[in-house]
This record gives sequence, C-alpha cells and structure tokens, in this order.
Amino acid sequence: MSILVPARLLELAVQSLLRDEALAIAALEELPRELFPPLFTAAFAGRHNNVLRAMVQAWPFPCLPLGSLMREQLPHQETFKAVLDGLDDLLAQEVGTRRGKLQVLDLQKNASQGFWLVWSGIKANIYSLFESDMDPPLMKRPRVEGSGPGPEEPLDPVQVFVDLWLKDSSPDEALTYLIKKVRGSRGLLNLCCRQLKIFGMPIQNVQKILRSVQLDSIQEFEVNSTWRLTTLGKFAPQLGKMGGLRRLFVYHIHSSPRTSQAMEERCVSLFSSQLLNLHHLRGFYVNSVSFLKDRLAQVLRCLKTPLDSLSFTNCLLSESDLMHLAQGLNVTKLKALSLSGVNLTNVSSEPLRVLLERASDTLQDLDLEECGVVDAQFTAMLPALSRCSQLVSFSLCGNRLSMASLESLLHHTIGLSKLSRMLYPAPLESYEDVHGTLHLGVLSQLHARLRQLLEELGLPSIVWFSASPCPHCGDRTFYDPEPILCPCNMPD
Repeated sequence: MSILVPARLLELAVQSLLRDEALAIAALEELPRELFPPLFTAAFAGRHNNVLRAMVQAWPFPCLPLGSLMREQLPHQETFKAVLDGLDDLLAQEVGTRRGKLQVLDLQKNASQGFWLVWSGIKANIYSLFESDMDPPLMKRPRVEGSGPGPEEPLDPVQVFVDLWLKDSSPDEALTYLIKKVRGSRGLLNLCCRQLKIFGMPIQNVQKILRSVQLDSIQEFEVNSTWRLTTLGKFAPQLGKMGGLRRLFVYHIHSSPRTSQAMEERCVSLFSSQLLNLHHLRGFYVNSVSFLKDRLAQVLRCLKTPLDSLSFTNCLLSESDLMHLAQGLNVTKLKALSLSGVNLTNVSSEPLRVLLERASDTLQDLDLEECGVVDAQFTAMLPALSRCSQLVSFSLCGNRLSMASLESLLHHTIGLSKLSRMLYPAPLESYEDVHGTLHLGVLSQLHARLRQLLEELGLPSIVWFSASPCPHCGDRTFYDPEPILCPCNMPD
C-alpha cells in the first residue's frame, strides 16, 4: 500500500498563485525573494510565459541561472522567448525605477546547479547561496555611457552567458532569437561565451554569429570540422581577439590538394601570428592536422605562455619539429603531454629525452600510444622518464616492445611514488605471427610475471594493465588482473 506524501505549504502557495496569472504578476511587488526561485521553477515547467516575463523584470538576485534549469526541463521555444522578452522589458526601464537586480542571465547547462536545489529545499543552508551560487560569472562589464539619468550613473549592461556548439549549417531558432535581442539592445545586453565549439557550420555563418559575441569572454575554443586550412586562415583574426582563451583545440584541419605551397605558408602564418595575442593560453590540443610537419617551430614561437597541457595526436611531425618542441620555452611547466599516433619509429630518442627532462618537475600525464616506439628508443628515454617525479599516468599501448624493455621500465619507475596508472603493450614475445595475432596463453604468463615483479619491487598498490590492439576489430585485451578480451577472442 503506497503512502501519499502531502504537498509542502510552499508548493501549495506556488500552485495557488499560478492558477491566476494576473494575481501572480501583481504579487511580485510584495513577494519575498525566497519565493522567487520555486515560483520561477513552477512557472517555467508549466509554461506560464506571462509570469516568467514579469519575474525576469523583478528578479531579486544578481544572477538567473536558467541553463541548469533548462537541462532538467527542455523548454518550449515560446517559454525561452518569454524570458528574453522579460529581459528586454527590464532593459527598457529607467535605472532608478528598476526593482530587479539581474546582472547576469546564465544559459550555460552546467552552471549554478546548486541554486535551484537550495531554494527548492533539497539543499540546506540557504545562506551559503549568497556567497557562491549567487555570485555572477566573473567578467568585466563595460558601462554604457549616457544611458542613465546622468553621467555619474552609467548603466551596466546585462550579460548573457551561453556555451555555443555550432553543429548545423545555420543557428537554431533559440540562438537566432537571442542574437536578435543582443543586436537590438543598443549595447545594454552583452552576449558572453565561455565555451565555443565549431563542428561543421560554414565560416560565413560562424562569423555572423560571433559579431554579436564578446570574444574576450571565450575561455575554451574548439574547431572540429571539415574546414580546410584556408578556412582556418580566414578565421584567424577572430581567434586573435579571444584574449581570455585558456584552451585551444584544433582538430581535423587539412589542406586541399589544390592549395599551393605559398598559400599554405600564408595560412599557417596567419594562424600562428594570432597565437601571440593569447596571453592566458594554458592548453593547446591538435589532432589529425596535416599542416604542421616542418612548420611546428613557427607555431611554437608564437605560444609565449607556459603551457600545462600539450597534445599533438595523429599528426605528421618530423624530427626537427620534435626537437623544436623539446627546446621550447613553454614546455617547462607541462602537466600533460600526448603524442599519441605520432610516428616515432624513424626518429631518434633525443627529442623525447630532452622534453621529458625539461618537464620532469611537473609532468603528471604522459601518453605515447601508437607511436611505433621500439626497444632501442625506449631504453634511451628511460633515465629521463625516471626523473618525472610527479608522474601519475603513463600509456604505452600500441608500441612493439619486448618483455625485457617492460621489465626495465618497472625498475626505472620504482621511485615514482605518485605513479598509479600505466597502460603497457603486450610484449613482442606474446605475438604468434607478424600479423599481430596474440597468443593469449603466453600473454597471460608474461602478464603474471610482470605482476610478480611489481610485488617484488614493493609496488603492490599500483594498478597495471596489459593491452594490445586486435588486428581484426581494433579493440584491446586488458588485464585487471584477469583478461578482458575483445569480441574476436571471446569464446563462442
């Protein structure tokens, strides 16, 4: 027999107000601010658009974190528009007559989730809300001169924070309506974006949208699309205006066969020169690009700030590129380095050895998967690896190393007290043929031997995996400590 839980008094009061929208709107003048969040949540869920529009004008807090609410409740387009219309009405009011305190409309999905939990009663200690969740996102707001009653009272524009994921050929209806409001606000509404990702939208449409965005508010930018190198060159001036950028991701940018060498050089130069303006950049991530070979030095020279994360994956790089990388001024404080998929087979071990030595005091995560590293190279870099005192994670999957090299690895890393996760490849001795077919029995024996060596070295707490890609499906066989087989090796 189920027991019905009676509604709380607060819920009953909110439901009563929303039965009569005119009464609810009139009550906003006297409504305690503690009742605004639960009333707003109910009005948003019930699509009481007139109430929402009025509530935005009277909102008693500096920030309205609508994004986290939208993540829980997929809004109707008209409901979202009602909120923006309320913002319009707020901006139209004279400064001295405003009751509301709204400074920031936060549309980011993961922002200020605690706000609604606190005011719904799910979280205790509502007073902590004023110290954390109620603080608007940090952003220097330009004042709009001449919009207030006198020069001594310039008006602060309201900021709208949004994460932009530009996937389709044109923006959706909600973004289009938001941009229309920003353009018609006479500078009273600033569109700010912390995270900008481009997945295929034509550059003309991207540039049209970004004309309404405060570019210096962008902290993470990713281009992961079918853009050509020439398109990246055209976009470079916008990149250079992202002065607050912390993380830059450049994925899947290729040159057209019809692009001349001179044009390629020009595009790389345009892109590189804009990196000089990114004074706060801490992470640079490049994946599957074809324009870096023999040009990496040109790019690295323009990265002036010390980086904490650097990733060149699935890229063609020359030995000269790698040496420039190792000698760069911005690698001495690296915490994460990935060269996954960069072919090192015919490259000397010197660049990687130098790089590890220079980053040894700070490096925490190192990824050398699928690099074609062989025994001689690996042996040469082991002394430098043993100096990486902060190393936590190290991956060598996909390299063809012997059992002797892996045993030597264990001896060289015995002093790395923070190392807690290592992915190493199946030893060469465990392959049946040149096609990469594993002998699972031999692999199991070798894995057990490595585990025993770990215990003998006094490192039983370290979690180790053994892995190798299947030549048929590409999946790996993991040991943790028992084998987790790929589908091709699963018994019928």
